[in-house]
Amino acid sequence: MNLTLRQLSTFREIMRSGSISRAARAVGRTQPAVSTMVRTLEDQLGFALFLRTHGKLVPTPEAQFFLEECEDILGRLERTERTLERISSLQSGKLKIACYPAASSVFLPRLLTRFLDGRDDLDVSLIMRSSDVIEDLVASQQFDIGFSETPVPRQSIVQTDYNMECVCILPPGDPLMELPVVTPGDLDGRPMAVLFDEHCTTIQTETAFRTTGARFNKRFELRTFLPGLEFVRAGACVMVCDMITAYSHVMQGQGSSRLSIRRFRPQVSSSVSILTPGYATRSIAGQAFITELQSAVEQIQIEICDALK
Repeated sequence: MNLTLRQLSTFREIMRSGSISRAARAVGRTQPAVSTMVRTLEDQLGFALFLRTHGKLVPTPEAQFFLEECEDILGRLERTERTLERISSLQSGKLKIACYPAASSVFLPRLLTRFLDGRDDLDVSLIMRSSDVIEDLVASQQFDIGFSETPVPRQSIVQTDYNMECVCILPPGDPLMELPVVTPGDLDGRPMAVLFDEHCTTIQTETAFRTTGARFNKRFELRTFLPGLEFVRAGACVMVCDMITAYSHVMQGQGSSRLSIRRFRPQVSSSVSILTPGYATRSIAGQAFITELQSAVEQIQIEICDALK
């Protein structure tokens, strides 16, 4: 037995319309072609589907049973086709994204909100983890996309790296906001918030102070720059931090409580990366979101640099 979808759908139309001629018009075939198809289908099944009584087409009990099976098969197929159409138009599916702390509270949620607008059946799993954990989650294919500080390259990960300069964050009304560029000499002895000693930004910042002879006063040691923003806002310290943190929190501030950002020299750099599994094919939705994320990271650099002019 080698039944075709055309046979099933044509048979269903005959049962719905009660007439071969009406079914033929509905499926776009000639009446003789539909009649031949019915005879072929009956030969394949081994039983009659219709009785001809006084010029009318009367379904047999076997036809009623066969219709139930056809409805089930064709219904599943139609649902699958609709699902595939939604996936191809980025309206359906699931994305699993792991994000490092600096981008997890404002930057990435805002980007996702825009991306998901009009895509009600596209589900997202978003978690915040440290960059080293994100690297392993992506490498093991547990997550589709990672956004983290740049890891050491490995074959199990495809990464796109962005080297971004750090900026100096000043309290509202700080006298240094009148300067276009802040240097270690300007911050000589002032309390600072920095990340833990092994972090690349802390090493670079401390080196900048040491080489210029300025006194490095580390008052707050942090795991992320996010709490440092509140310390700066309270006037307890200043901070040299990454652009993602600066964009997500400083650029969104309003009025007198808005922190000031200034270029810091010598330059301190912070690198971030978009990570995807090296041995897996990207989904359509995943590739589309990666494109949006790449544009957003590039836009951050443009907007921060414009603000520093």
